Amino acid sequence: MSKRSLISITDLTKEEILRIAELAAYFEEHPYEPLLQGRVIASLFFEPSTRTRLSFESAMNRLGARVIGFSDATNTSVSKGETFHDTIQVISNYCDMIVMRHSLEGAPRYASEFSKVPIVNAGDGANQHPSQTLLDIYSIKKTQGRLDNINIMMVGDLKYGRTVHSLLQALSHFNPTFTFVSPEELQMPREYTMFLDQLGISYTVKREIDEAINEADIVYMTRVQKERYSDPMEYERMKNVYVLKNSMLENVKPTMKILHPLPRVGEIEQEVDANPHAYYFNQTENGVYTRMAIISYLLGVKK
Repeated sequence: MSKRSLISITDLTKEEILRIAELAAYFEEHPYEPLLQGRVIASLFFEPSTRTRLSFESAMNRLGARVIGFSDATNTSVSKGETFHDTIQVISNYCDMIVMRHSLEGAPRYASEFSKVPIVNAGDGANQHPSQTLLDIYSIKKTQGRLDNINIMMVGDLKYGRTVHSLLQALSHFNPTFTFVSPEELQMPREYTMFLDQLGISYTVKREIDEAINEADIVYMTRVQKERYSDPMEYERMKNVYVLKNSMLENVKPTMKILHPLPRVGEIEQEVDANPHAYYFNQTENGVYTRMAIISYLLGVKK
């Protein structure tokens, strides 16, 4: 059995990213393939999740695997004082793969060092979210017909948004142009802009959506993440700093699509849902096929 883990999008080569997108397209055409009959996959969510957890578990079931795990760590021996190390070590005896989300950055990487089975990072703090990135890549390829030379505008919480951090790194293989729209307090961390500088990838920084939206192929909206704030008043001040409205979409490119990792709070008005540029609900469906591709690829059953 393969022991390949997926902790960061940088664990994958450009060729592997493209291969997983190809597999996702295959699974969209063949959404029930019992390639993992007799296998057991653990779904461990130490932090709340709806889409990521359920789409992973849907993917596992569609592949024929048995699913074990938890969605609330307070119902486990962690609440009794068991260490994270011991929890992972024990559960890795029970399964063929662990999919995990944790609030602490680096927790999945740490788990991969002693787990007997592959670890898939389903999000760790404000750090990485590689499976979301791969479904975003698949969504971009489906809607634009290409990955090369995409003009992508990222809006909102770029400081704590693990999805934008991972997507930036993945798209760096494909000569993108970035526009970052955020308040100064939530701007893209310097480590990521330095990464782009080193690769010679173009990016601009704006403060308003309408300054660059008409040039975008993809508008990637994000929410301000309440769980990253210790001060409720600061969150309330920032949460609706950007709101996408239909009136902003009148002169955009005909093929432009709006993506969002969800959940949405108030940053996209509901009236936009019916707009042909809205793609975020289709994006969630793509997540099932992409996660089927990730699981089968890492376990070596669909190379």
